[in-house]
Amino acid sequence: MNRILRYALALTHTVVGSVRIEGDAVIIGVRPWKRHGLRCPVCGRRCECYDRSPSPRSWRAMDLARSMCFLEYRTRRVVCPDHGVLVESVPWARHKARFTRDFEDWVACLAVRCTASAVTELARIEWHTVGGICERVYAELEAARRCDRFDGVRRIGIDETSYKKGHKYLTVVVDHNRGCLIWAHEGYGKAVLNLFLDELTREQRRGIEVVTADGARWIRSLVKRRCPNAKWVMDPFHVVQWMHDALDGVRREEWQVAKKAARDAMPKHDGPGRPRKGEETPPEARALKEVADAIKGVRFALVKNPENLTVAQRDKLDSLKKRAGSRLFRAWELKEDLRAVFKAGSAEEAARLLDAWLHDAAYCKIKPVVDVEKKVRRRKDDIVAAVELGIGNGRVEAINNKIKVTVKMGYGFRNTDNLVGLLMLRCSDCRPRLPGRPEMPARKKAA
Repeated sequence: MNRILRYALALTHTVVGSVRIEGDAVIIGVRPWKRHGLRCPVCGRRCECYDRSPSPRSWRAMDLARSMCFLEYRTRRVVCPDHGVLVESVPWARHKARFTRDFEDWVACLAVRCTASAVTELARIEWHTVGGICERVYAELEAARRCDRFDGVRRIGIDETSYKKGHKYLTVVVDHNRGCLIWAHEGYGKAVLNLFLDELTREQRRGIEVVTADGARWIRSLVKRRCPNAKWVMDPFHVVQWMHDALDGVRREEWQVAKKAARDAMPKHDGPGRPRKGEETPPEARALKEVADAIKGVRFALVKNPENLTVAQRDKLDSLKKRAGSRLFRAWELKEDLRAVFKAGSAEEAARLLDAWLHDAAYCKIKPVVDVEKKVRRRKDDIVAAVELGIGNGRVEAINNKIKVTVKMGYGFRNTDNLVGLLMLRCSDCRPRLPGRPEMPARKKAA
């Protein structure tokens, strides 16, 4: 029986002393082998015994058929010369864990692939304990690496994403070459980004060649100071987004002007209620109202790519084009000219198109567009670098979407460290493995 239990629960360096049934659970009394006992849980050194716990401690193990299983052992405390008095390590569980190693690996695999309700129902544990499990599993996987996860990092993307109401943000750093998350921390700003840069060695900071981010000046100044060899690249998505916001501002201004003109063209009548006979809406007022409604309904057609427009949206743009001196259509043309910069085949062509766009935007006399022109002019070299290197922050935004899905699947996280542990398991290149199963080979990308 003892041999069967050791095999079923994958107990190594462990002696099974007793088995009993309490209610619906199977309780197994165990102890580590003599030469594997009294060891420091941090450094693994064999130490002297300090004392023994008065009552046995239990660890949740993998279920036996439909019954929950627990391992039971009276732990001892050891005196380590380097780490002080600590509870001895046991071969079946990680330090500070109340679950066995296989159980935690299994729960981590479930947490990466399932929702919170599925994990709690399958594992029969509370959701708030899953975060701590993920944190311990990731720490062990990271420690088992043959190299530092920051070694060989050449191209990184920096961004922040919200994970909770009330302007609660996470700062994330993504490796473009590996396409995975390499660092995440609660908060945003210079102090948080400095925490990431402090974890890098001097050689690792000097080895960073490209950094992509949005237009935040503080990110650029900090990276330029601490990563001297890094080339700053402005994310194309944020540049075009600036123009989208300006275009929508022009649309609102034009709509308000057209709406006021239609209201002023209406005849005045005394008293409330509907107009009396002979006071119907004149044709010119009706035409002005139709113009205002057309401007209001063209919002999505303006920001959409021309190749993705529907027939109705294309007709709206054509009608807007026929209006003489339309500020809104001129702003839309400048938006498309800015998009053409990022489609250039070379850095020289992009620089030429960008110079032409800056000239046209500066003299268009449309204030929201002129404001965007000033922002783009300050980042001209960074925008050309994005075209030259063919890189942006799109991969970082994809990781941000995974983070939001993770938060939604977990119905929120109280402990940010637990959230970061789960994110590193889900979005990094350290993936947990189901106990007792070989590691699955990486899928080959279709040609």
